[in-house]
Formats: sequence, structure tokens, C-alpha cells
Amino acid sequence: MKIVQVPHSILSEKVKPVSQFDRRLATIVQKMVTTLRNEKDPEGVGLAANQVGLNMALFIMQSSKKAPLYVCINPKITFIEKIQNPTPQKKGKKTTRARLEGCLSIPRLWGYVARSPKVHLTYADLDGTIHEKAFTGFEAIIVQHEMDHLDGIVFTQRVIEQKRKLYQEIDGELEPLKI
Repeated sequence: MKIVQVPHSILSEKVKPVSQFDRRLATIVQKMVTTLRNEKDPEGVGLAANQVGLNMALFIMQSSKKAPLYVCINPKITFIEKIQNPTPQKKGKKTTRARLEGCLSIPRLWGYVARSPKVHLTYADLDGTIHEKAFTGFEAIIVQHEMDHLDGIVFTQRVIEQKRKLYQEIDGELEPLKI
């Protein structure tokens, strides 16, 4: 599967729910897993269906090579811990610890995004079985990033709305992007 890149229109559209839990869906998920695992520069940790051109409420995530792989179909965030100080504060005041994010659909661009440290997600697996799971830390960040994709939002929009800077990767170094 090919990863679509900004400004492809599917990346700015809200996706449609999955209604058929069948062999075709299993094949799509397997191809998405292969695509995610083949990404090396940078390595990916999550992939939404619209990133491969499919209008489906589906994402996969694996926070590290040894971590479990999650297949999340028709996901809904049912709880999100409040973010303290989501936008940068004046010099001298404590700010939220935002993490550097990138995206396979926006190569070589990076930015710090403040996200909730804990979310609860309800989702279906490939068999259609409903699960509810609490994700914390890095996995919570991945969930929020992928859920944004399913809502037609890319991380650069979060960077800008939080009044943070974007960075462009040039020869392995991050340089502030001049907009």
C-alpha cells in the first residue's frame, strides 16, 4: 500500500464507519501492518486507513517492535484526561511537556504537540468484538494522533493551534520552518 501525503483530500475528510467485518477487511489490515512495518525513515508507530487512501474508521498502532499491535476499528475516545496548559505560556511559567510528533503523510516535518497522558478507547477488533482499553503515555499520544487522522486533522494543525513551531528535517537536523 502507498501512504498518501498532504495535501491529498482524503486526509482532511472525516472517515466513514466500517460495516463489514470480513476477509476483505482482514486483508486490508494485513496490508496496512506490512506497510507500517516497512516504513524505516522514519519508523512508523501508527497508521490510519485514510493514510493509505481508504475512507474507513480504522487505525493500527504498535508503539515499539516488542509492543502489542492494536487493530482499532470504529474507535471512539470515551475518556480523555484534561491537558494542563495546552498552549505555551509566557517565559518563566511552566508549560505542558509536549512531545515531538511527525507523520508518515507529512514527511520531514516535525512539531511539538501537547496531548492528554491518558485516554480510554472503545473499538472493535477484526472479529467485530468490542473492547475498551485505557492507554497511557506514548500509546495515548499515538491513539490521539490516529484519531485526529480519522477526523480529518493532521498533527501540523495541532501544532499551529497550540501556537508552537514546526520544524523541517534537513540532513538529519531539525530546522525551524519559516511559514
